Amino acid sequence: MEFDLNNEGEIDLMSLKRMMEKLGVPKTHLEMKKMISEVTGGVSDTISYRDFVNMMLGKRSAVLKLVMMFEGKANEGSPKPVGPPPERDIASLP
Repeated sequence: MEFDLNNEGEIDLMSLKRMMEKLGVPKTHLEMKKMISEVTGGVSDTISYRDFVNMMLGKRSAVLKLVMMFEGKANEGSPKPVGPPPERDIASLP
């Protein structure tokens, strides 16, 4: 969230530049484009939250990768309800 300058849930080239400078490791635009391409597999010009977490975890944390996998499956199945909850009466309570 700190480096997502446009609040879209992704890190673009300028956000990555700011992050690298803040970490004290400034990179050229070409180096940053290569980093983004490596993280996303060349599919996107921005790094999504999921790509960022996978990049940070590397191959070290199998448990956290499983948590991320199950989070993704949980979010796929049921969309969140929109609007106010339905009205209930005493007879409908368990």
